[in-house]
Amino acid sequence: MSELHKFIFDGLPVRGMLVRLTDSWREVLQRRAAANDAFPEPVRVLLGEMAAAGALMQSSIKFDGALVLQVYGDGPVKLAVVEVQSDLAFRVTAKVVGEVAPQAQVEAMLNVHGQGRCAITLDPKTRFPGQTPYQGVVSLHGDQREPLQKISEVLEHYMLQSEQLDTCLILAANDDTAAGLLIQRVPVEGVANLGRRNEDDIGLNEDYNRLAMLAATLTRDELLTLDADTLLRRLFWEESLRRFPPQTGEDGPRFACTCSRERVGRMLIGLGRPEVDDIIVEQSRVEIGCDFCGIKYHLDAVDVGELFTPTPQQAPGSAAIN
Repeated sequence: MSELHKFIFDGLPVRGMLVRLTDSWREVLQRRAAANDAFPEPVRVLLGEMAAAGALMQSSIKFDGALVLQVYGDGPVKLAVVEVQSDLAFRVTAKVVGEVAPQAQVEAMLNVHGQGRCAITLDPKTRFPGQTPYQGVVSLHGDQREPLQKISEVLEHYMLQSEQLDTCLILAANDDTAAGLLIQRVPVEGVANLGRRNEDDIGLNEDYNRLAMLAATLTRDELLTLDADTLLRRLFWEESLRRFPPQTGEDGPRFACTCSRERVGRMLIGLGRPEVDDIIVEQSRVEIGCDFCGIKYHLDAVDVGELFTPTPQQAPGSAAIN
């Protein structure tokens, strides 16, 4: 079962988190395969690592809403996006517009001509009048303008440049598991939150630097295969580690999609009756597929008639959903 573990180092301004997406990640890939829309392997790896990172980042903040992690650019992968709700429900998708080479990394997928960007958006569940989502954007380059090859490097750079937080992020994914380890210096001012500045002690805290170096020795295979107890003991056996109860099941990371027939209906109403009728004439029905979960919503002429008819006048329709 997918799980998330939080821990702190006693007496040190450093915290950590470990996430393992297993059943939830396999469900994502199985849904894409069932819809005959499986992503190339490098894109699956990218999305798995982003899903793990999104769960870690959402868990590190106190925020009632969605954290949306996006990378987009000028390569064969136009967009990759992960959305993680405050209850750790997540969904992922990508837009692939060209051939992705085997073993392709971030530069080859998204930053071929240097136009790639990473954006993190915090979209509150309830917005006050005039409130807009918080968003931070960075390029897919390092301090010396060198192209970054791993999404972990991109996010570490983001946290340092945009949030002034020393962060070590180790990510890995395959078709069975997506996992991540985060080690982060706790800001002097208190609980970390995206959007809050904290420039004290960047890169200078010896305790954080030591623990980050230990975390960096973790191999991809270890991260993907070792259970949490074994992994943390192997890395930090000399440290005084205080762990909190793991989050699993309904309290932990899990796949969930927010699409619905009602949302599809509202989208079609936004298109307007003439355009929807044209689709019915041409194709005999309207088919809308969700990019996140792969489910397809089918509406025939009767369904469309009901959609554009005031509720009291509606008669029962076919309401077909596949």
